Amino acid sequence: MNTTTKIAIGILGAAAAGVVIGLLLAPEKGSETRKKVKKTAGGWVDSLTHLFENGKHEIDAMKEKVMQGKASAEEKVNRIKENLG
Repeated sequence: MNTTTKIAIGILGAAAAGVVIGLLLAPEKGSETRKKVKKTAGGWVDSLTHLFENGKHEIDAMKEKVMQGKASAEEKVNRIKENLG
């Protein structure tokens, strides 16, 4: 996990805590508060899903680069062996 992802998760967590505290302290009826909590939680789930999908794509891209690097290294080793042999 890179620094940007860690910062984004930290900000999201802090924002979530602030919203929950604000909702719990708001002078509204319980049913209204529950509706707001449900709506807010749905937004958080969407945000986290997007964040994890981006992370998965980054991991897949890194795996691809590693595989390309491995293939390139194997080609170079084989060329060196051919030249020495």
